[in-house]
Amino acid sequence: MASARLILRPDAVVGPINRRLFGSFVEHLGRCVYTGIYEPGHPSADADGFRTDVLDLVRELGVTTIRYPGGNFVSSYRWEDGVGPRESRPVRLDLNWHSTETNEFGTDEFMKWAGIAGVEPMMAVNIGTRGTAEALDLLEYCNHPRGTALSDYRRANGAEEPYNVRMWCLGNEMDGPWQVGQMTPEQYGRAALDMARTMHKFDSSLELVACGSSGTSMPTFGTWERVVLEHTFDEVDFISAHAYYELEGDDLASFLASGVDMDRFINTVVAAADEVAAARGSDKQIAISFDEWNVWYISHDWAPGTEDWPVAPPLLQDVYSVADAVVVGDLLITLLRHADRVKAASLAQLVNVIAPIMTEPGGRAWRQTTFYPFALTTQLAGTTVLESAVDVPSHTTAKHGEAPLVNAVATWDGERTVTVFATNRDPQAAHDISVDVSALGFPEDVSVTVLTDADPLAVNTADAPDRVVPTSGSAVVADGVVTVTLPAVSWSAVQVALA
Repeated sequence: MASARLILRPDAVVGPINRRLFGSFVEHLGRCVYTGIYEPGHPSADADGFRTDVLDLVRELGVTTIRYPGGNFVSSYRWEDGVGPRESRPVRLDLNWHSTETNEFGTDEFMKWAGIAGVEPMMAVNIGTRGTAEALDLLEYCNHPRGTALSDYRRANGAEEPYNVRMWCLGNEMDGPWQVGQMTPEQYGRAALDMARTMHKFDSSLELVACGSSGTSMPTFGTWERVVLEHTFDEVDFISAHAYYELEGDDLASFLASGVDMDRFINTVVAAADEVAAARGSDKQIAISFDEWNVWYISHDWAPGTEDWPVAPPLLQDVYSVADAVVVGDLLITLLRHADRVKAASLAQLVNVIAPIMTEPGGRAWRQTTFYPFALTTQLAGTTVLESAVDVPSHTTAKHGEAPLVNAVATWDGERTVTVFATNRDPQAAHDISVDVSALGFPEDVSVTVLTDADPLAVNTADAPDRVVPTSGSAVVADGVVTVTLPAVSWSAVQVALA
């Protein structure tokens, strides 16, 4: 059995963990909003129509931020449609997902829901069909206390205090030909610069996210990041990154190694940002907002029909397997390992749409397999990511080339607790991981949680919601080294209490 070995030291630190890294995403897409987080008349609905069964699961999941309202949806969204008396809100066609948007749920409902859920709102503004003027209107509506037309309109709509949204995304995937208002990097860079400068005239402390390329397969990937940042560098704090992965055919080995691609993606974006900084003689570091990431079976036939315009159709309702959950956990490990530059991230999405939480209209809610590695990581991760001197066996995959068989990251609370998250990417064999914590303290107590199954394609459903759940594992401790056996196709969390 091949083994992986990590050696941890208190003075070898990657960086602090920004809790925004554990964010998610709510878009007006499919059933994410309607019959997802919001369903008046549902047995669990509160007075505002929010499903309390879903709210309970959102709190258990531990998400810290929510990106809203898109996604592709935002690029033709008129935010004004979703505020004010519901009976006077216009019904619109959503060209992005070929649906009808009732606007029954909008900015005020989302902000109230976010407050109840205990999450930070992360707002996206429409740069596709609108622009700076509308972004400023939304900013004034959300953040100005009182005494202006839009701030007093918010107060009249029931929100006396401003929402004080700190983080704003300047559009979404603007290089994509599927995007309403697609732009070249030069066009977007100039538009985003104007929007950012003007928003900063309102509040210089706002944290702004420029659109990165929609993915590594885009022909302008890398160039887009460089050109956009050449325009916006002084006005933005983040550049976005988006990545989705899926099991292609029976190539499980490549799928389990998806984190290798994410790792390269992050390194490329960091290099582009640092190239712009170097050319300007600046020591400013642009952070990454990895505000869309997940397993998504995008190659499946998921597109809505074109003969009608349904309200909240069941789109992108992927059912996730054990293997999918292992990859989600693996991608989280990769994000944590880049905690020095990845300062925000959003699992896309939260409910029903490629999501860890599923619901039935009028009925049950349950946890998908992918719920567990995310929830346990948010619960168990420390405050700091430690560098790991790693000795890891590898193998060759068809899609990603050479890939470590074990992917791992160690977090520390700075005092008595170390947590190691690890995946075994081997489709067939178990592997050991040994963690030397002797430089941090004596391992007094160890707990191990494992997500795996004899069938890597096993799933959870409404009728069998607990088919796949985490189980307890075991560890061997000797001379300050904790050793755990990782089953094939597994995700594990190893928490070590130090004396």
